[in-house]
Amino acid sequence: MFFCVFLAVLISVERFIFISNNLKRSRLVAKTIKETPNQHLNNLSNDFVSQVVKSVESLYSQATKLDVVQDRTDALYIDLRQELYKKLWMIDTIITAAPLLGLLGTIFGIVDTFLALSSSGMSDPSGVSAGIGTALYATAFGIALALISLIVFNFLNTRNELILENIKFYLLFRSS
Repeated sequence: MFFCVFLAVLISVERFIFISNNLKRSRLVAKTIKETPNQHLNNLSNDFVSQVVKSVESLYSQATKLDVVQDRTDALYIDLRQELYKKLWMIDTIITAAPLLGLLGTIFGIVDTFLALSSSGMSDPSGVSAGIGTALYATAFGIALALISLIVFNFLNTRNELILENIKFYLLFRSS
């Protein structure tokens, strides 16, 4: 369970930084191409969105057929989408697995409680209920991890969709 927490935090922080940087750049590119179409290349940097925009501009600067440019632009868009959603499947898996791991911990805790009961008898009911209560913490921890991961997952997915919408907007203006 602690490995899931570590993995969820690590991926969430990395994706949050990556997506935040690319969201800022995509908003700037979409805004610039809308307001001053010839100046959108001045705002590019080293992030992934800027690399996609540079690649699209390189395609348009080459003298090729429009359908070839459109196909290559679509491929760049798919590449951008894959890069944005990379590693998010692990958070999605943690969302599903954390409550199940918590339930498994609870089952093992209750089994231990029953084993202690069978060896010592029913001499201390408060000890039995305390053992069961401790076992239930595993389920609560798994559900809490899943809920927090779900919020992060949805937040990152929403940001990814905003980036993709900004790039669609850029491609629409660029192709016209």
